[in-house]
Amino acid sequence: MLVPAVSFNPDSPRVPVPDGVAAGVSPGLQERPPGPRAPPGLEEALSALGLEREREYAGDIFAEVMVCHALPQRVLPRAVTPEMRALVVDWLVQVHEYLGLAGDTLYLAVHLLDSYLCTGRVRLQRLQLLGVACLFLACKMEECVLPEPASLCLLSAGSFSRAELLRAERRILSRLDFRLHHPGPLLCLGLLTALTGSRPQVMLLATYFLELSLLEAEASGWAPSLRAAAALNLAHRVLDGEGSRPELVLYSPAELDPLEPCMVRAALRGPEPGCAAVFLKYSRPQHQGTSLVAAHLLSRPHPGPP
Repeated sequence: MLVPAVSFNPDSPRVPVPDGVAAGVSPGLQERPPGPRAPPGLEEALSALGLEREREYAGDIFAEVMVCHALPQRVLPRAVTPEMRALVVDWLVQVHEYLGLAGDTLYLAVHLLDSYLCTGRVRLQRLQLLGVACLFLACKMEECVLPEPASLCLLSAGSFSRAELLRAERRILSRLDFRLHHPGPLLCLGLLTALTGSRPQVMLLATYFLELSLLEAEASGWAPSLRAAAALNLAHRVLDGEGSRPELVLYSPAELDPLEPCMVRAALRGPEPGCAAVFLKYSRPQHQGTSLVAAHLLSRPHPGPP
């Protein structure tokens, strides 16, 4: 996450130094840009997520997670179409599921892919290599056990070598200036679900909508917290009726409603060639056939409780 530069005016009024902070440190460096006010029940929500020992830092955690900036709206080089990007992300979803990786790993990999695409031109024949290298870097950030580079090369049917994968990894690190930290939308969704007390069925459907949004190039320009809130809001409306929304309102309908049609279109699209991995993944029994249920409910004129 990019940290905004802090400007310091020596003529500005000095602020009192809190206890425990060494004197002589510039007050301008101690100040933070104002973040969102912590909502009621935040400490309890963190406890529900297994972060009960972090209650003292509840406000800081909320600000860090919910105020992560989005990428620019135009993230694709001219040579890369949204369909080409969707093919790579769809393949990454398959590899991610096959390796049994953590959910945050997939979201970070796609974020690194989009961040790299923001920076300049990409050779189309190397787009798959770029995706795998981003997944490998995401594993280093999120996983306890890393997949072997040789295994990733085999999963790509030998389209590149181990040496090429490692070179691509170094190129990504250099282009992104080693800025790999990103509180993704999945973390935001978990926090919002705990805050709203949403039931597990709503959480599962919102997770499906959120993962579908990875395939959409336009969604990469949405802030992670906004994307998570839109997925949760849509899941409530689909399962509980058109007028239903989470009790905790952090965003207005005017902010969320433009994002939801993208998720609805993706859910109604079904298992089309080149973008079927998420639909098929959530159609399996371990995900309670969520993609099939979502397509059925969304195709009805007025979604209501099943």
